[in-house]
Amino acid sequence: MSVGVLAHLFGKQPYEKLATQVGAYGFTNIQLALWKAIDNYPFSEQRVLSPALAKKIADEFAKHGVSISVLACYLHLFERDAEAREVTLERYKECIRHARFFGAPMVATEVGKPTSPSHKEDWKILVRSVADLAKEAEKWGVFLGLEAANGHLAGTASQLKALIDDVKSSHIGVVIDPGNLMTKENFSSQDDVIAEAFDLLGDRIIAAHAKDRKFSETGELLVFPAGQGEMNYDKYLNLLEKTKPDVPIILEECRPEEMGKSKRYIESIRQRYAPFS
Repeated sequence: MSVGVLAHLFGKQPYEKLATQVGAYGFTNIQLALWKAIDNYPFSEQRVLSPALAKKIADEFAKHGVSISVLACYLHLFERDAEAREVTLERYKECIRHARFFGAPMVATEVGKPTSPSHKEDWKILVRSVADLAKEAEKWGVFLGLEAANGHLAGTASQLKALIDDVKSSHIGVVIDPGNLMTKENFSSQDDVIAEAFDLLGDRIIAAHAKDRKFSETGELLVFPAGQGEMNYDKYLNLLEKTKPDVPIILEECRPEEMGKSKRYIESIRQRYAPFS
């Protein structure tokens, strides 16, 4: 599968215009977060989706040679307020139920950042929430794609592995993103961070993200489009192609004018390691 892109990086707009733009930039697949990318409908509200609407959107992208490889729903999964949490979970479930009509095999998410110093109760709630969503995913034959992100309750590869072990569902997959795992403290050992992520999570990978990282002159670890930083993409993509060849790789942190260069950068490295190229 060729390199894809976060659809909302083109800006929130009508899906017909978005589909045209994505295709014009040479992308054949996207990660679609409905309420971040499309403004025809109030997707931030519940119960807007229907099979017909999902298929209509997917068909419009297909006209331009674009498939929806990842449906995204990035919301907070361990809200302490039970009523608010239930609303959030229902939004996830709505995406899960309709994913197949978009042609997407997965609904992807990070878990959210903790807001209290004590994480024990947060973790219990998170496990219950993920178990609930995994059960829904099992019913509809799709994957729940979990992504570790620094600062989140599942912020490291080992924490995400612990969450997966606690829930125990064959319908939980991993969206691998080494850029999300980098910190000021571990960036000098990035090869070890990448290797650990594949050791712990490799058998669950169903999609991948691509961003870059490097230090500023003042010592801050900044985010860049893939190919503009100092991440070891040879290490990352070699392991990815050995472990889960041909999973979708989705570009992040790009302006439209930067996308072509980052896409070519990823594809050139991936080509070297693709086992059946």
